Amino acid sequence: MKEFKSLGFDAEETESVVNNLNLLLANLHVHYQKLRNYHWNVTGGEFFDIHEKTEEEYTEVFNEIDEVAERIRVFGATPYSLMKDYLEVSEISETGTDLTSKEIVQEILNDYEILFSFMVDTIEVAREIGDLSTDGLITGFMARREKMHWMWSAFSQED
Repeated sequence: MKEFKSLGFDAEETESVVNNLNLLLANLHVHYQKLRNYHWNVTGGEFFDIHEKTEEEYTEVFNEIDEVAERIRVFGATPYSLMKDYLEVSEISETGTDLTSKEIVQEILNDYEILFSFMVDTIEVAREIGDLSTDGLITGFMARREKMHWMWSAFSQED
């Protein structure tokens, strides 16, 4: 990593934050593409609900991706930007196009759990160096996603 001295941080201090942000970025990207897949390919009685909600969600995730990548640039680093890089480091895996509504919702919930772990890791390393901006950014993402986790969980419960 090239020498970086800005915002009161140096390259050594920000290396861990940037690495965690890049891992989060990769997982967000794979999650985003999965949401697009589900939006396009959902069928069945819950079509309208899942079609609408996955569009809302991938729009939010798209914005998060942009904010994470720009945060990495703030530190003078380069965000991952190739799909092969995302797939190589992401813990979130692609799925097929033929999932049932129930399987789609379960995949979304599983992805949230993975994203939560990367968000917590990122927040922790940001706090270690006093990086309040990254902490606040990712904490906001977590709060929104916790609400969505609750909603998708409620939607998936049997009557």
